[in-house]
Amino acid sequence: MRATLIALLGIATQAFASNFVSTCSASQLIKGVPFPTMIDVTLQDLEFGLETGLFTSAELVQTYLDRIMEVNSTLHMVTEVNPDALSIAAELDAMRANGTILGPLHGVPVLIKNNIATLDQMNNTAGSFALLGAKVPRDSTIAAKLRKAGAIILGKTNLSQWANYRSYNTSNGWSAYGGQTQAAYYPGQDPSGSSSGSGVSSSIGLAWAALGTETDGSILSPSDVNNLAGIKPTVGLTSRYLVIPISEHQDTIGPMARTVMDAAYLLSAIAGPDNYDNYTRANPAGNNTINYAAACDYHALRGKRLGVAWNVINYYASNGNASASYLNNPASYPVIAAFNASLALIEAAGATIVPTNFTITGAYNSGGNETIVLDGDFPVNLATYLSELTYNPNNITSLEDLRAFTEAFPAEMWSPTARDVGIWNESLALGFNNTSPQFWAAWEADQLLGGDLGLFGSISRDNLSAVLLPTQYAPGFAAITGAPVVTVPMGFYPANTTIKMNGFGNLVAQAPNIPFGLSFLGNKWTEYDLIGYAYAYEQRSKARNKVQPYIVPNTELSSIVASA
Repeated sequence: MRATLIALLGIATQAFASNFVSTCSASQLIKGVPFPTMIDVTLQDLEFGLETGLFTSAELVQTYLDRIMEVNSTLHMVTEVNPDALSIAAELDAMRANGTILGPLHGVPVLIKNNIATLDQMNNTAGSFALLGAKVPRDSTIAAKLRKAGAIILGKTNLSQWANYRSYNTSNGWSAYGGQTQAAYYPGQDPSGSSSGSGVSSSIGLAWAALGTETDGSILSPSDVNNLAGIKPTVGLTSRYLVIPISEHQDTIGPMARTVMDAAYLLSAIAGPDNYDNYTRANPAGNNTINYAAACDYHALRGKRLGVAWNVINYYASNGNASASYLNNPASYPVIAAFNASLALIEAAGATIVPTNFTITGAYNSGGNETIVLDGDFPVNLATYLSELTYNPNNITSLEDLRAFTEAFPAEMWSPTARDVGIWNESLALGFNNTSPQFWAAWEADQLLGGDLGLFGSISRDNLSAVLLPTQYAPGFAAITGAPVVTVPMGFYPANTTIKMNGFGNLVAQAPNIPFGLSFLGNKWTEYDLIGYAYAYEQRSKARNKVQPYIVPNTELSSIVASA
């Protein structure tokens, strides 16, 4: 098994080592071998180093732990580290020494969002003290799949509390339990949300990669502003069992990594059916395992038809004015300029760019249908999760209980005018849940407006392989229909950008050097194709390395190996 590992990664050991040494742009040497810095290292790099004995998984874990400690007091991206990580790494090192390797992720550290449950010493809180100390009966399916693949769950990342589903009057990346996460490309930068800590951690190399969750934008948006490749899978491709929910109709779990290929490897490890989540049974692949990394083909764009929904771009760039143009909003110019340059690059790669329009733009949510779906799902889905707990220290069994705890517990920082519970009040005032005919009318309207009159209709009508949008305009239509999206770095705001604060007034939302991305949207279950398109674009654009974060940990793997 050892002898075939690098081949499994698609690279023969000898050829990889030769190419690696000659092309590596790293600034560190490990045992005399050039090696990428931790902000640039890929899975292939790590597997080469582990397989050839440059370092051990235990040394890799220690490197990441030290890097987390360097910046966590500033950026607040990790809520806790796994106290068993080093011992797990030692066990995996021993397995490797004995010739047993569980797969490409063997001995590689991954961070996961603090709403993905693990049966170990770590908490799963959604950022709330209400669930501090609560226990689950088993690993979430996602965590179990990671362990089966040989990954080391290094820790839990901070998030917008309750995955941004508590208050309209709060900030991205804030939770009572984890504090305020900040991103690394500008001091005080808004990390977006809700997978804020996962985005920041992955962006500056605090683990190989991270997992986020998305209901509407929570993987895509943090990936966008943290200069990452992110995959928002089709709802049902990845199990939600024992992941603290918002909506069974829109929730999904996906990877956030520094390269498309690394995100694809991580998706391969967590995708697949689960008896605990019946939505996963809709996957047409059934029990077949898909190697999404195999989609990473430099020529994947050749002969494809990619649509550009200019009416969607104009709508969002004009702050919701369906009859206006992005030309009316100078703040959108850098994004649109980079987008147009990306279209030219994609055409040069052999694709045809097709102007397309969604029949419905802003009107897709004018009736509040998505709000009804989320408000109707949340109390039911939350109660289901809470009923699974084997230890519930605050006896929280319902949304009503959670609201009462949050308003009474000082550390939750509730106030009627800031960080309130307005979303929960809205949900409880709805008067019906996801079993009601009124709920199903809203859900069906979403499927029509986002589907036939939106993304899916555009793809079908114009015979498209996918739709292209700047990532900041991409989440909504895919969210309400459960469709997949892959985002990849596209550019950065220029030096003359006017600094703009977030709505809460405590974070920088727009400033020089803040990244933004390009998204590939497709029909359900087309992740393999979208990954290929995103990879082909990424390999040509090389956008990620054009700007570096303002803050990066100093600890490198070479110093840990040298001190061993």
